[in-house]
Amino acid sequence: MTLLLIPGFMADATLWDAMADDLAPFGPLVATDLSRGEDIETMAAAILADAPDRFVAVGFSMGGYVARELARIAPERVEALILIATSARGDTEELIRQRRSALKAAPKAFKGLSRPAIVSSLHPDLATDEAMIGRVRDMGLRLGGEVFHRQSAMARAGDLGRLDEIRQPTLIVAADADRLRGPDEAEELHQGIKGSTMVHVAHSGHMIPLEQPKALARVMTNWLSPLSQWERA
Repeated sequence: MTLLLIPGFMADATLWDAMADDLAPFGPLVATDLSRGEDIETMAAAILADAPDRFVAVGFSMGGYVARELARIAPERVEALILIATSARGDTEELIRQRRSALKAAPKAFKGLSRPAIVSSLHPDLATDEAMIGRVRDMGLRLGGEVFHRQSAMARAGDLGRLDEIRQPTLIVAADADRLRGPDEAEELHQGIKGSTMVHVAHSGHMIPLEQPKALARVMTNWLSPLSQWERA
């Protein structure tokens, strides 16, 4: 059982580092990035071109949109979905305006995500945790200004009306203190994807894989265990 790990906006493969040991027993871990593509569809196509023949798509935040697109364009290759701190809603006009206002500076002037943006993605208790803030900023710096411009220019249309197309077993993971993606958005996913399972992770903001890696890994492995046993049978 290969786990295809898909990060979110301005996040890279290091997002999953603290979970690797706990997830490794379920099979190979293949970390991807969203540095290629101009929209969700082309991001999914770029990832699929390099992906294993069959995999569990694990999508965090924007990666959750990509994971669902993978399930639609290659359903025979996607064994299951794990959707973490994500949504099926389209971007609001205000969110689009905020992102695009950051595009006034040239890509080469990119210095990482702003401190307020990073803090808003974390649990309030981590507002002064410089190590955690630095980890989030460093992911963006590694991806660079060109990727920041490309991802910020995107306008996600949302797929609430298409959730019934998802046929794969699906786990939806939400955080109790996520200020970017609320519990109602997780509930929409749960209601829209037939047979899905929803679990909440305590004491975490949006960045669950960084903030609560052990708790997230435990949720994932508990859910994956029956699937893994069925696959081997």
